[in-house]
Amino acid sequence: MLTFAPREPSTRLGRIRRPARPALVGQKGPIGGSEIKSILQRRRSPALVLAVGLLAALSLTGSAEAAFPGQNGKIAFVSDRDGNSEIYTMNPDGSEQTNLTNNLAVDSNPAFSPDGQTIAFTSSRDGNSEIYTMAADGSDVTRLTHNPAFDSNPSFSPDGQRIAFVRNDKIYTMNADGADQVNITDNAFFDSDPAFSPDGQRIAFASDRDPRDGFREIYTMNVDGSDVTRLTDTSGRAAADPTFSPDGQRIAFSEDARFFSSVFTIATDGTDRRVIGIGTTDNCPTFRVSSPAFSPDGQRIALSSDRGTCGGRDEIYTVGPNGSDAIRLTYNAASDSQPDWQPLPSPPPRPANGKEACKNGGWKKLGYRNQGQCVKAAKKAAKRGKPFPATAGRG
Repeated sequence: MLTFAPREPSTRLGRIRRPARPALVGQKGPIGGSEIKSILQRRRSPALVLAVGLLAALSLTGSAEAAFPGQNGKIAFVSDRDGNSEIYTMNPDGSEQTNLTNNLAVDSNPAFSPDGQTIAFTSSRDGNSEIYTMAADGSDVTRLTHNPAFDSNPSFSPDGQRIAFVRNDKIYTMNADGADQVNITDNAFFDSDPAFSPDGQRIAFASDRDPRDGFREIYTMNVDGSDVTRLTDTSGRAAADPTFSPDGQRIAFSEDARFFSSVFTIATDGTDRRVIGIGTTDNCPTFRVSSPAFSPDGQRIALSSDRGTCGGRDEIYTVGPNGSDAIRLTYNAASDSQPDWQPLPSPPPRPANGKEACKNGGWKKLGYRNQGQCVKAAKKAAKRGKPFPATAGRG
C-alpha cells in the first residue's frame, strides 16, 4: 500500500482561483459524472443501456452506500492520482491518504460493511466490471460476482449479511459471500444506486421508471423489491446517490443538471426537502456537488465537489448536516470522489452516576460506614468503568 499526506492541510473553504479547465477535442469540457448522468437520464435503446452502463459503472461518478451508526472512522474514496481509478482511505481530517487497491484496473464504488472491517467495491481487474470485497486495509481481496454483465455499486445491509448491487440497469441482492443473487427490480427501466436503510427494511434507489417524465428520481422499496414509493420530483433533473442518515430519518441525494449538480436531504417520506450547500466563490458561482455520505455519528456529510477547481476536478469535502462548516480534505491534481465513511463500534455506555445511590441513606443499605465512603467508592468504580453499586460496601 502507498501512503500519502495531503498536499495542503485541511482548511475551511476560502476564495479559490479558477484554473484552466481541460477539454477533450470536440468537447466544451471534460466528460465526467455530470455528462454521463445526463446521458443516462434520457430514454435509451437496449444497446445504449449496455454501452453507457459500462461507462457509468467504471467511471468516477457517484455511488450510494448505507450509513451505519457508530463512531467516525476513516473515509474511503476514489482517486485517479496514480493514473487510473483506485480506492484510498484517509482520516476524517484528510491525513494519512492511503492507496488500498494499487493496480492497473479500474477500482471504484467503495462501501464499508456495518462493522467497518470490510469494503465492498467495483473492479475491472479480471476484465469485466465485477463486485469484490477486501479488508479495510486493502488485504484479503475476494471476488463475489462472475457474470458477463456489468456489476457495480455495492451496498451492505445493516446486518452485514446481504449486499445490494447493480447488474447492467437492474438492482440485485446477494449474500455477503456472493451466493443467492436475486433480481429485485425486473423491469424495462434504469434502476441504480441502491442503499439499505439502517433498520434493513427498505432500499433507496434511483430510477427513471415513471413514464410521465423519464428522468431519474429517488424511490424506496422493500428489500424484496415490493412496495415501490417515489420520493422526489426533480423537475427535469437527474437524481442519484441516495443514502440514509444513521438514524434512518433522512435521505441525502444529488441532483444533476448537466453542468452543475447539488445535494439535498429529504425526510424518508419525501417531505422537508433541504439543500446542502457548501458556499460559493466570486470566480465560481456554479459547480458540481455529489456523492453524499453521512458520517456514522450523523454530524457530518462527506461529498465530492469541483467547487475548489470551478468546473475542473472533484475533491472531497465534509460539511455539517445542514451544509454549514464546509471543510476541504483533498488537494491534488487528480479527481477525488465517491466518499464513504467507515463506522467504528461505539464505546460501551458509561455507568450511571453511582453517587446517587449513596444519597438519602443509601450508603447504609450498601453497607458503608458513611456517605463519604460510599461516594468515594462510586467515583473509583466510575474511573475504572465499572458499575456501581456492584457489591455491598465495607462495614
